Amino acid sequence: MRKLILLLLFALTANVSAQDLPATKKMMHKLTSKDFWGRGYTKNGMARAANYLCKQFKNAGLQPIAGNNFRQNFSYAVNTFPRKMDVTVNGKKLIPGKDFIIDPASSGQKSAHILEVQKDSVTFIAQKERLIITLKDKLTWDVATKTEDYTALQINKKALSKKPETVSVNIENVFIPEFKTSNICGIIKGTREPDSILLITAHYDHLGGMGNHTYFPGANDNASGIAMLLNLAKYYGAHPQPYSIAFICFAGEEPGLLGSRYFTEHPLIPLNKVRFLINVDMVGTGEKGITAVNATLYPKEFAALKKLNDHKKYLPEIHSRGKAANSDHYYFTELGVPAFFIYTEGGIKAYHDVYDIEATLPLTKFADLFQLFLAFNKTLTQ
Repeated sequence: MRKLILLLLFALTANVSAQDLPATKKMMHKLTSKDFWGRGYTKNGMARAANYLCKQFKNAGLQPIAGNNFRQNFSYAVNTFPRKMDVTVNGKKLIPGKDFIIDPASSGQKSAHILEVQKDSVTFIAQKERLIITLKDKLTWDVATKTEDYTALQINKKALSKKPETVSVNIENVFIPEFKTSNICGIIKGTREPDSILLITAHYDHLGGMGNHTYFPGANDNASGIAMLLNLAKYYGAHPQPYSIAFICFAGEEPGLLGSRYFTEHPLIPLNKVRFLINVDMVGTGEKGITAVNATLYPKEFAALKKLNDHKKYLPEIHSRGKAANSDHYYFTELGVPAFFIYTEGGIKAYHDVYDIEATLPLTKFADLFQLFLAFNKTLTQ
């Protein structure tokens, strides 16, 4: 009996920080679902995602960083495509997202005409209508905060059997001067030094939808980062640490790090009290390890990260990278907050397209990366 009790206690202890990948996949499925419509600007996608995150923070036992609300509200301009997205080229109706995408700053228009100008081997123009078609090997969408006076389309080369000659479009855009959204901000107070803070961040927004029937799920970018953040929040909610640990899910990353910039301009915590920041963005693979942006700026912390990995073999490799303005860590670094931006390498190539889906995201090293974060965070609080 004593042996059985010891085995049960060992199992319970071993599972304290274990990853529940089925639960993580369920979370990923929710974040990438039609309900959230690409966590963007049409069909209330980003607003629904924000509501979900507030509930997750509350369930994990987090407190709002400031006031009685997890939300830090702000707004910015954005060009959207909520309705018509019909394109026919050479008499063939094209499928949004798969056969073509629209330049995110495009104006809408309804017209049918001949593409009378061929600028080069891949660029075709209807001058009067100010419509531009470019042939591409891969379609990669984005978000724009302005509207131009032209309409531009990128068409997958494989969608056409010959060069485009005639085109018919029925496209509607809606420019929103002040799109209202929120950063979602929570904290677990430290047991010994509550005024010293470890900060874990990830962006929850993605590209949203293009027309009424196509949305961009954003599984790796960045439902994976949000899933990692929520897993860490759940763990630390049950196991408070000596330092406070704060969690921020940023909106507005895709159009230019707007949520993290807003937070650094209107901080809800003293930034000089942040011991370290870990930003996770695209952590759904890992066959080739991870990269730490800012590693060269903080060699002591990077050496600690490497030492832990060398000892436990969590990941195949940890690559060093210098300073880069490529995710939400950037504006914090500019203000002197020490930070790493971590992303995984290897695996799927889907990026800013309709193929970045939960079903094909392997989460190869997700559980191991979670364990590495737990171990690394302990070194930061010693």
